[in-house]
Amino acid sequence: MPNTEPLVVRKPLSVREQPTRPAAQRWLLRFPQLADAYARFVVGRLPPTSRLRQASLWRATRLGMEAFNRRDVEAAVAAGHPDFELEPPREFVEVGFDPSYRGAAGFRRYVSTWSDVFGPDLRLEPTELIDAGDRIVLLANLRARGQASGIPFTGTIATVSFLNRGKATRVQAFFDHDEALEAAGLSE
Repeated sequence: MPNTEPLVVRKPLSVREQPTRPAAQRWLLRFPQLADAYARFVVGRLPPTSRLRQASLWRATRLGMEAFNRRDVEAAVAAGHPDFELEPPREFVEVGFDPSYRGAAGFRRYVSTWSDVFGPDLRLEPTELIDAGDRIVLLANLRARGQASGIPFTGTIATVSFLNRGKATRVQAFFDHDEALEAAGLSE
């Protein structure tokens, strides 16, 4: 009987402070058709155990997180589907965030709302990337300072990205790592 258990690969991930776009992001933004083809054939077709797929996802995620931390929205979403949907953490929706944001323009509104609350000190520090084939889970720590109060805030955040043809089409965010793993079908 064949093993029907999905392949899951877990890798540690960290980011650096990048004040400007590295060459790989400039290339990705300048030639989106090549980036789409690469995503479709490398990420979309190779299994999670493929070293090329692992390296590609790890690098794309690291570059995206570095772009987010410098508020470079265009570069942060470059590896996703142009019309991807972002669902913020339930707790954000309960305090007035929209229940979903679509595409780069929606993501820009989402980041702007975050910045209004947390100011320029908001940083995401990824700790692990989990590749489960058509789902990618990013576990991270969140560091921020209240814009109005100046009070430091730390916590956890996680995203579950649902892939289609190698690109994220839907991203769900959670403040609880276990909740994200459960949403991705990877409960521990």
